[in-house]
Amino acid sequence: MDKEALVLRNRAMTEAFHAIPLKHRVRHWLLRGARIIPTLRQKSPDKERILLIRPDHVGDMLLTIPAIRALKQAKPHAEIHALVGGWSASVLSNITEIDTVLTLDFPGFTRNGSGGTVSPYQLALKTARHLRQVGYTSTIIMRPDHWWGALVAYLAGIPERIGYQTRDVKPFLTHPIQLIHQHAILQNLRLIERWTGEIKHEQVQFSYPFDEADSQFIDGYLAECGLSPQARILCIHAGAGTWVKRWDEHNWAQVADTLSEQLNCTVVFTGGGHELGMIRTITNDMHTNPCVMAGNTEIGQLAALYARALAVLGPDSGPMHLAAAVNTPTVTLFGPADPVEFAPWGARDQHYIITSDIGCRPCRVLDWGNDSPDFHPCVRDITVGRVLETTRRAVQATNRG
Repeated sequence: MDKEALVLRNRAMTEAFHAIPLKHRVRHWLLRGARIIPTLRQKSPDKERILLIRPDHVGDMLLTIPAIRALKQAKPHAEIHALVGGWSASVLSNITEIDTVLTLDFPGFTRNGSGGTVSPYQLALKTARHLRQVGYTSTIIMRPDHWWGALVAYLAGIPERIGYQTRDVKPFLTHPIQLIHQHAILQNLRLIERWTGEIKHEQVQFSYPFDEADSQFIDGYLAECGLSPQARILCIHAGAGTWVKRWDEHNWAQVADTLSEQLNCTVVFTGGGHELGMIRTITNDMHTNPCVMAGNTEIGQLAALYARALAVLGPDSGPMHLAAAVNTPTVTLFGPADPVEFAPWGARDQHYIITSDIGCRPCRVLDWGNDSPDFHPCVRDITVGRVLETTRRAVQATNRG
C-alpha cells in the first residue's frame, strides 16, 4: 500500500476509533441517571483533606508532580492524599508533599490483561465506601476523561469535586473546568488554580528527587559493567507501553554503536524486566559493549542514572519525562501521541522531538489491537540518521560533549 493510501486508511480508522460506540452512549445515559441517585453522607473530615485521583502510569504521574508541589505550597496545612494505580505508586515515594498514597487496580488501566472479577460499578461502590470513612473536603480528578474516578468521588459524598468538563466526567463535578489543548503539566496545574492562582509556563517547577543511596547504587551497578562513576554514559530506553510507539531493534543497535564511538561513551540500556528480551535482541546486534540495567532499578535509582548521562534516548514513554525531571537532555521519538501535550518538559534546545512526516499522526490511538504494525509506521519511518544527528546536537547544545 502506498503512503497516501495508508494515510487515508488510517485516518478513516482513527475517526472510527474516536467515534463514540453504542455501549459508551448507553453508559453515558446511565451515568446521567446515576447523578440523581442520593449518596450517603461521608464522615465529617477532622481537617482539610484533598484527594487526587490519578489512574495512569508512570509518565502521566510524573507530569502531575508540579501540581502536587504547587498545591502543597498553597495549602501547607492540608493533608494531600493520592489514589493511584499500584503501577505508578513508586513515583510518589520520593514526593514529600504527598501525605498518603492509596493504591487501586483501576478498571481499564491494568496492562497485564487482568481486569479482575469485580465489575467497575461494584468496585466504584466499594471504593467510595472506603473514601467516605476517611473523609475528604475536596477531590481533583486529574485525568480529563476519567468518568469512573469522578463517579467514585460523587458516590463518596466528597463535597468539592474538581475536574475537566468532558462528556461523562462533568455530571459528577461541582467545579467543572474547560479542557484546553496544552501540555499535560499545564493541564494539571489548571485544576488547582482555585487555590494557587494562575501558574505561568516559566513558573513551573519540574524536578524529581533522588538521594545518596540511589547514587551509590548506580555507582555499584556501573562498576559491575567496568565503568567508574565519572564514565561517560548515554542512556537508551527502547521500550514503551504499546507496540505502536516502538522503534526497530536493529536501528537502536546502529544508533548505540555509532554514538558510543562518536561521543566516546558507553551506552546503558534501561527498561523493565519484561523488556529484557527486546534489549537482548538489540545488544546481540551491536559491536560495542553496552551496559544493561533493565529490570534492576527503582525510580529514584533510575533518576540518579539519568542525571549523569550525556542524554537519554527513546520513544515516547515515562522514562523520558524522568530524564527531563533531572535536567538531562532527551531525544524522543514520537508516533501516535501528541507532543504538544506529552513532550518532555523543558527548553527545546535541550529536549528534542523527532517525528515522521506521515500524514495521519498524531492519531492519539495508542492501541491498534491486532492491526498489523506495517500499517502504522509513524515511529519506524524515523531514520537512524535523524536520531544520530539530533542526539549529537542535544549533547553539544548542553555542553555535555
